[in-house]
Amino acid sequence: MGKFEQPDYNRIYNDIVEKKFPQRKEEILPLLQNHLTVLDVIRINKIIFGKGNYHINKLNQKHKSYDKETILKILDYQKKNHYNNITLAKHFNLSRNTVAKWRKIFIN
Repeated sequence: MGKFEQPDYNRIYNDIVEKKFPQRKEEILPLLQNHLTVLDVIRINKIIFGKGNYHINKLNQKHKSYDKETILKILDYQKKNHYNNITLAKHFNLSRNTVAKWRKIFIN
């Protein structure tokens, strides 16, 4: 078995912008020039699709996954901005229990 390969988000979002949101091309294409992290994907999704409705967001939230690098960046963001777990969870649309679990695993 080989290493799990991530989807080519640059190509996926480039196609989405070209075909469905050409008016946002100037705003998004500069972001697609670099290798995208999970946080970049979330940010681009918000730019393209907006907040969406509650039910769609809840369904999409179930399918998110974060790698160790991204989790550490989120926890570093918490430290830099002096956020508590609840504030960080709201900012990144996470469960506060998820944030507490990550802190227990990676910080304590």
